[in-house]
Amino acid sequence: MKKFALQHGMVVIKNALKWLFWLPRWPVVFFIQLYQKTFSPDHGFLKGLFPHGYCKYHPTCSNYGKESIKKDGLIRGIPKTIWRIIRCNPWSDGGVDNP
Repeated sequence: MKKFALQHGMVVIKNALKWLFWLPRWPVVFFIQLYQKTFSPDHGFLKGLFPHGYCKYHPTCSNYGKESIKKDGLIRGIPKTIWRIIRCNPWSDGGVDNP
C-alpha cells in the first residue's frame, strides 16, 4: 500500500511540474489566437478579401507559431516562429512547413 501511495504521489508531482512548464505558454498562445480572430488575413475579419488564403505556407505563420510554442515551449518555439516569419517573403516558394 505504501508503494502505491508513493507512486501516486510521484504522479501528482510530475503532473504539477508539467502544468508549471505549460503555464507561461498560455498567454502567448492566447495572444496568437486573438490576432488570428481579429487582424489575420487568413483567419480573421479580412478572410473574405482573400478567398484562397493569404499565406503561401501551410500551416499559416500564426498556426505554425501557436503549434510550435505548444510543442516546444517558449524558449525554442519563439525563435522558430520568428525564423518562419522571416522566411515568409515575396522571394520564398512557400509550401508545407510543419513545426
